[in-house]
Amino acid sequence: MIKKPYLIAEIGINHNGDVEIAKSLIKNAKETGFDAVKFQKRNIYKVYSREILDAPRESPWGKTTEEQKKGLEFEYNDYKKIDEYCKKLNIDWFGSAWDLDSLDFLEKFNLKFNKIASAMIVDENFLIEVAKKKKHTFISTGMSTTKNIDNAVEIFKKYDCSFELMHCVSTYPMKPEDANLLTINSLKKRYKCNVGYSGHENGIAISLAAACLDISSLERHITLDRTMYGSDQAASLEYSGMDDLTSSLNKIIKSLGEEKLGFINDEEKKIAKKLRAHLTDE
Repeated sequence: MIKKPYLIAEIGINHNGDVEIAKSLIKNAKETGFDAVKFQKRNIYKVYSREILDAPRESPWGKTTEEQKKGLEFEYNDYKKIDEYCKKLNIDWFGSAWDLDSLDFLEKFNLKFNKIASAMIVDENFLIEVAKKKKHTFISTGMSTTKNIDNAVEIFKKYDCSFELMHCVSTYPMKPEDANLLTINSLKKRYKCNVGYSGHENGIAISLAAACLDISSLERHITLDRTMYGSDQAASLEYSGMDDLTSSLNKIIKSLGEEKLGFINDEEKKIAKKLRAHLTDE
């Protein structure tokens, strides 16, 4: 029997540096039946070069990339409010760290999970440090070669850290023909582990199709408004899309049922009725 996947609402940086927006997104995730919300955490001075940070970039926070990146980051007091709010609503939260400083930062909140973003799967030292934390880790496979995934899996097994892979295509928004969902089955066969799906497509159809492949987790970006500032907003689900996803997913999981032949109980009455009618005709 196919089970309902663990549902992750990826807030990422769609909060635009505003804790109140983050709280609204957390509330929406809880109301629509998601199990967790996820954020992204970076030390921008470790992740980006000075050349990139000095580059011109218009944003609500200024005219340089540095001002934009700083504006999108939450600090300790912000995450403390988020932590308290998630506990109040009884919803899990965790984050994908993009550097070792951010990994240590997230440890302050005693979270249940870690997440390896697709861009970080090639950083072996980072993978080792995450695996050493011994927390269940979601590993996205976007932009990855088989060798990259082999190496990540080997590291997490070596350090005896629980993990699952997440099939992912790192385009925003992803075209339906690029989803290649049957890769989920290939990942299961090759690595003998649970596999989830991290989607960047418009709409919910592809995510629902992924659920039919018995995924262990399903992650989708969420937003208050797809027209808001930010590169991830257009490929995110608004409240109505989140609600459609979870309600449709519940129906699909129920409809898949079990792999058994035969009729259901409600059919038994009709079978008896048909038999009586047949005997009467004779």
